[in-house]
Amino acid sequence: MSDLLQAYDLSDYEDYINQESFAGRPLAEYISEVQRIYCSDKRPWVIGYSGGKDSSAVMTLVYLALLGLPPELRNKQVFVISSDTLVETPVVVDLISRTMALVEKAAKRDKLPITCHSVIPKVGETFWVNLLGKGYPAPTKSFRWCTERMKIRPISEFIKDKVSLFDEVIVVLGSRSSESISRAQVIAKHKIDGTRLARHTTLANAFIYTPIDTWNVEDVWRLLRGAFRYTSDIPEWETPWGSSNLPLWILYMDSSNQGECPLVIDDSTSSCGSSRFGCWTCTVVTKDKAMEGLIQSGEDWMLPLLKFRDVLANTTLPEQKEIYRNYKRRIGKVSYQYAKEGEDISVERKHVPGPYWLKYRQAWLKELLQIEYTLNQQGHKITLITKDELHAIRQEWIKDPNEPDWNDSLPQIYREVYQQDLEWIVNDQSRFDSSDAELLRQIAGDYTIEAEMVMKLIELETSLEGLGRRSGIFDRIENILKQDWGSLEKIEQKQAMLQKRNELDLHQADIDLIESELNVIQRQIDNIAEANLILGHTGL
Repeated sequence: MSDLLQAYDLSDYEDYINQESFAGRPLAEYISEVQRIYCSDKRPWVIGYSGGKDSSAVMTLVYLALLGLPPELRNKQVFVISSDTLVETPVVVDLISRTMALVEKAAKRDKLPITCHSVIPKVGETFWVNLLGKGYPAPTKSFRWCTERMKIRPISEFIKDKVSLFDEVIVVLGSRSSESISRAQVIAKHKIDGTRLARHTTLANAFIYTPIDTWNVEDVWRLLRGAFRYTSDIPEWETPWGSSNLPLWILYMDSSNQGECPLVIDDSTSSCGSSRFGCWTCTVVTKDKAMEGLIQSGEDWMLPLLKFRDVLANTTLPEQKEIYRNYKRRIGKVSYQYAKEGEDISVERKHVPGPYWLKYRQAWLKELLQIEYTLNQQGHKITLITKDELHAIRQEWIKDPNEPDWNDSLPQIYREVYQQDLEWIVNDQSRFDSSDAELLRQIAGDYTIEAEMVMKLIELETSLEGLGRRSGIFDRIENILKQDWGSLEKIEQKQAMLQKRNELDLHQADIDLIESELNVIQRQIDNIAEANLILGHTGL
């Protein structure tokens, strides 16, 4: 909604606050608790806002509490922070953006010390730079590389920045014990005795406050539904900052994939809320039921995103890994996983594939850009991959440790889709082109050496141009030469030959050791014989 609705103060909600109970306590007690903790020290607050129901409930509770404080007591900052991984479900991104803008505008109107901030991962740690650029396989339960890079680090950096300014901060979260046993255990484990705060699990001088940790999902939806039963001036679903929670409820209803979401009117009414929103690219789950539900409920323009996500998920299947992924790791070596104690030892070792082949990354980038282009042509203002990410991916391809992209293919891929060029950095340009690569492959074939190895050696040489000292050059050359080059079959044949040679060397070493010991014994025998001969001559 573009304009703010009527402004309210806490007296407008008085009947609602005094008569409603949540988890067996009046809402007034929760508001008083928030006010007490807020006023008890000078530590600023950081509210984690995800756009979901729980963080929205916490935002509502804090906003109401600040409205009820005299202006002179609203004397410390409240930073509302959302984490944008750059691959969030688009409709959720839109909802978060609108809400953050409205909250900040309303806070200025109501003279509340609230500011809103969005954090994103560093360009080298985004989903696309890692998957398309470096070739990281799509995340799985056993290799979830995305969460730390894309969510935890950006938020942690924001919190550490505030800690450096204010010494300590309080992070306010919408965590609830009833969501899961593990979450309840985490909340209880780090609680500070005698207080409502807990220590942050990893960040020093950061403390956690979870004001709705005892609530269930029905409590959350009841708060978000609002005070419409007690005053005709405040419409149902109205937020204290002047927007509506109805779009959020509809979002959960549409994504629940259950056909309907019952209206939350009392404790006896079950609510939707099991749906989970996250990255539209997420391959950790077998199916993205939330996005499937949204598509079935009318957001069918997102169907190409779901299909693209399914393509990535397919590459994580055991039988597909060897097809899509290089047989070498990014360190240039072929790796194997050996059977552990208790595991099936019928297979002594299992090949561990490396990053995605460059040809697949190139094809996926083109498809991603085509989806982005088509959606924007259809009127959806959407960015699926940023220009900074494209520049970073180009660098990764050019410098790829196994398949250096001397063709410099990314600008051409972009041009084929968008019919225009970006302002590519001149220094990004590869020193070599496709004709150089083809010539090198022809020559390398004549001399039975691997073209990619020669490419890396030439790149190393050219990178050292103009340097007065070339310290460590031989070590760097040796590292390149020690990598596994050639086809997997050739590499395994070479490894087998080396293994056999090592075994022969070990066998020869055993023979040499035995011969050495026999020589020592023989010398001892000779010494004894010589001594006996001397004794015989002396008559002893």
